[in-house]
Amino acid sequence: MIYALALFYLFYFALVGVYIIFMPNTLLGFGYSEIEVGIIFAGAPFMRFLLPFIFKRYITLNHNVFKISLVITFIGTLLIFSFVDDFWLYLLANLIFGGSMGVALPFVESVALSFLSKNTYGKVRLYGSIGFMLISLWLGKMLIGFKYEIFWYLSSTAFLTMIMGYIVASYDKKYTIIEESVEDNQNFSLWRYRYLWLSLFLMQVAFGGFYNFFTIYESSNGVSREVISWLWSFGVIAEIFMLYFQGALLRKNLLKILQFATLVTSIRWFILYLYPSSIILTFASQSLHAISFALYHSVAITYIFMLYSQKRLAQQFFLGISFGLGGSVGAIFAGQVYGEYLFLIEGIITIIAFLVLLLHQNNRQH
Repeated sequence: MIYALALFYLFYFALVGVYIIFMPNTLLGFGYSEIEVGIIFAGAPFMRFLLPFIFKRYITLNHNVFKISLVITFIGTLLIFSFVDDFWLYLLANLIFGGSMGVALPFVESVALSFLSKNTYGKVRLYGSIGFMLISLWLGKMLIGFKYEIFWYLSSTAFLTMIMGYIVASYDKKYTIIEESVEDNQNFSLWRYRYLWLSLFLMQVAFGGFYNFFTIYESSNGVSREVISWLWSFGVIAEIFMLYFQGALLRKNLLKILQFATLVTSIRWFILYLYPSSIILTFASQSLHAISFALYHSVAITYIFMLYSQKRLAQQFFLGISFGLGGSVGAIFAGQVYGEYLFLIEGIITIIAFLVLLLHQNNRQH
């Protein structure tokens, strides 16, 4: 089970790396504007936001649904290649792709959190970071001067993700896991922890500029594409380091750590705003990825896993509200405000996310 989970994370996040690091810049080469890129990359996360509400009422996330989502993810990458020259068809392909990706990861996260200890989870999850880093380094060199080759990498990583997902599902079936039913899921309440969900949403809105425009932003400030690949990779190395050693932190006050990680993230965006062309300080900001992504993500999903009895649905809503709705709004917003003040605005939004977490803490105490 452990090896299957590790390889799933490896290929899944290699797929994510191809999609978010290189696809936005590739689309500019096909004649898309920055605003169109923002709209396109809002489509996939928006589907991740919608799906949990459908699952809450009508569908149970079980092994068969998970397997279907893996197949649709692979088909979605083929559609992305076929429709790249037509904006609306390309947007449709991204909606299909994003929706299926939004089903696969919550299922695997719930399996991992159920069967792995807090120490082991980070050491398995870091394989996703390794996959993300390796693909960024490889494609940073391989794609210079090419346009269509990126679609081959997109489909290949999706295919390998599908294979490993099937293996994870087959292993998981050997264990006794309490399946969630639609009836149980209908008792799920977002309002009870509304400030937490709002903060998770705002945090990902603030990541919109980074995920979709970091490569473009640094390129416009004179940083070479190869150096940008190293910047991405350095952030992931810091992330891997945190994932490996974070186990002890996950036994402490999770809410306090979540607040700390949110505050540190605002500092990260302010550095990018103040020193966009400084290689040293940009690397310094990327080192904070260990806290603003790795630690934040692990603490958030663990915290939510503890709050709710509907484990898989809770992970779907985490992905849907944060990376889904937050990522969608963040992508569109970043496309609209892209320019000199992009990361200043993202830093301010992150400060607001921190303040909302304080409201969540106060609400829980009363």
